[in-house]
Amino acid sequence: MEAIIQAIILGIIQGLTEFLPVSSSGHLELAKYFLGYEASQSESMVMTVTLHAATALSTIIVFRKDILEILSGLFSANKDAINFSLKIILSMIPAALVGVLLDEQLESLFNEQIVLVGAMLILTGCLLFLADRAKDSEKSVSFPNAIVIGIAQAIAILPGISRSGATIGTSVLLGVDKSKSARFSFLMVVPLILGKMAKDLLDDSFVMSTESLTQVSVGFIVALITGIVACTWMIKIVKNSQLKYFAYYCFAMGIFAIIYKTAIG
Repeated sequence: MEAIIQAIILGIIQGLTEFLPVSSSGHLELAKYFLGYEASQSESMVMTVTLHAATALSTIIVFRKDILEILSGLFSANKDAINFSLKIILSMIPAALVGVLLDEQLESLFNEQIVLVGAMLILTGCLLFLADRAKDSEKSVSFPNAIVIGIAQAIAILPGISRSGATIGTSVLLGVDKSKSARFSFLMVVPLILGKMAKDLLDDSFVMSTESLTQVSVGFIVALITGIVACTWMIKIVKNSQLKYFAYYCFAMGIFAIIYKTAIG
């Protein structure tokens, strides 16, 4: 029963923090640490990847009309749809390269690196604070913008740096319309997460016990439902320029994590 409760808590945290700009990976690592989540490094990574897959599905559900519109545009050779798809592909390249070339090194960072998580949360807070003060515009994401946003997404692989915060914040600082920034940010991650899952399946990384499978399944369902709510909520938050409140939260959590870990050693 304790394992199921842990899965529910992790699912809620992932569903909320994937879309809110406060770092889902950082919060998952903090939650695992404070919950006393006992699992091997490989099983812990399986849980993390599965929860991310749930929020990817949340994105697909929330943006289903946009995705269908893009796909239909591609089949009909619509220029706007083709350009948008090319921008998504461009934005994926930096993170895909980092994921393929540094996969093993990155996995070592997702193992109770609490001080690192705290420092990266503070960095996320700084970015959000700057983005919140940026002037609004009606610009769309350009091809050069897509590359820069993609680099921000690659850096956000580090636990504690919010992927949505980094990509939306970077987009806004580049002068892109806030609603368009949120839309691009949420859509650009879906192919990456699905690609990561496909890679892990081919590598036989998803090996677990029956008990772990139940725990992961519960976490997936909870993260999916919570993610749908949070994704819809986040679009409204970005439109209303309320990122500074999340910046304050990141500062507080980051400082708390560093002080707590330093104090107990």
